[in-house]
Amino acid sequence: MSFSVPSDFSAGLYFLGGKRVKGEGEHTFPVYEPRTGAVVAQCPTASPAVVDSAVRSASAAYPEWGSKTELERAQVLHKAAGIIRDNLEEIARAEVRCNGKPIYEARVDIASSADTLDYFAGIAPAVLQGDSMDLPGGPLTRFAYTRREQLGVVGCIGAWNYPFQTCMWKVAPALAAGNAVIYKPSPFAPASPVLLGEILTAAGLPLGVYQVVQGEGETGQALCEHSLIRKLSFTGSVATGQKVQQACASKNIKPVTLELGGKSALVIFEDSEVKSAVAAAMLANFLNQGQVCTNATRVFVQRGILEEFTNALVKEANDKLVVGDPLNEATRVGANINEGHLNRILGYVESAKAEGGTVLRGGVRAHPEGVENGFYLEPAIITGLNDESKAVREEIFGACCLILPFESEEEVVRRVNDTTFGLAAGVFSKNLGRCHRIAAQLKAGTVFCNSYNDTEVNVPFGGYKNSGHGRENCPDTLKAYTQIKAIYVNVQDSLEHCF
Repeated sequence: MSFSVPSDFSAGLYFLGGKRVKGEGEHTFPVYEPRTGAVVAQCPTASPAVVDSAVRSASAAYPEWGSKTELERAQVLHKAAGIIRDNLEEIARAEVRCNGKPIYEARVDIASSADTLDYFAGIAPAVLQGDSMDLPGGPLTRFAYTRREQLGVVGCIGAWNYPFQTCMWKVAPALAAGNAVIYKPSPFAPASPVLLGEILTAAGLPLGVYQVVQGEGETGQALCEHSLIRKLSFTGSVATGQKVQQACASKNIKPVTLELGGKSALVIFEDSEVKSAVAAAMLANFLNQGQVCTNATRVFVQRGILEEFTNALVKEANDKLVVGDPLNEATRVGANINEGHLNRILGYVESAKAEGGTVLRGGVRAHPEGVENGFYLEPAIITGLNDESKAVREEIFGACCLILPFESEEEVVRRVNDTTFGLAAGVFSKNLGRCHRIAAQLKAGTVFCNSYNDTEVNVPFGGYKNSGHGRENCPDTLKAYTQIKAIYVNVQDSLEHCF
């Protein structure tokens, strides 16, 4: 099968039985193109009956895929990675239309998605091997060994901020382990996972092993509760993650991976190189319009460099943050995902002003030429808030950088950890001993030292506390899509009775 990127969203947003279809359902939801604000499709919501049909179809298809060796599966996944690289520009442009991020960012996301396929395909033959253990009685008489076996059909519910990449983070390890996948995208960005289905089919994945259904809460609940779903991986908000975990235990017991929100912090000590610290704050707040779960909206700056850092950050933001059509090469800030989310971010700006904050730049809606009706925001930099302010306590998930002064190391560690979240944090200092000391004290799944928002497929990604449990990327993720079986073997001619 050949692969090509469709020119619009009307070709269908379901992927069932190895092909794109329009889907069916009594209710529909609108699909927006964030860059223009236009409704580009009406997508049917999958009912529990539609979900059931998709799951049973995947369950029937999965044994063919699961019976292949790790090397045989790897050949298909490597081929899919090659198709992505061969069509990178077209896929990246489709991602921009789906999500609204700048094209230069989308290219990075799509390239890293190909790397993810290659990574899990490459490590599966080694990671999924079992162990053998000699037992009392001698190596020639008694021993045990383990097998890593597929779970069967796994359910995945994805996020809208990185539609193609976060889909790949779940699908690549699940397929490499030999499972079938039912994927439900966010209704805010439903198109990219369907492209992945066409790529996988073109690479030789058996029909029905990867399927995409669309919908909102009812569809997600049906997926979580289905008895043939053996694992569920979810990326999204804490509130929805709680519902997912409850639903996954309501009908049968299944393992759950939750990658949830964050309220991360970047700590900048006065011995830092200010130019580098400013670059980190830009990455920690304005990448992908601030719609990044690891974003450090809380930027703690030691008082000795507070004024210098603040002035430098405002200047850098004014010079570099070009808001515009995300398909333009010069654009560095694209569109937010939808009108409701944009208004939510603006609400946090207003609450910050009401609580005594000063907006140094941005914090207003933008209307770039040619895409005036899209969902654009001038990124905000805000000072003057305390740790109890609404914008400081809650996840904004938008381009709002909050500068907070601090005095001592002990003080800032306490303040950084004073949150129900625990996804990420960052530390800037020329004193590497201090960096390591603080990194060990911070309650976060990822800590960046003199950097921010690095992401590599071989490094674990996930959170502490309400930011979730389980990990994306890394060998442990691949293992989490399997179940382990222990087998005891007695090779003696007879078994002695012990009673």
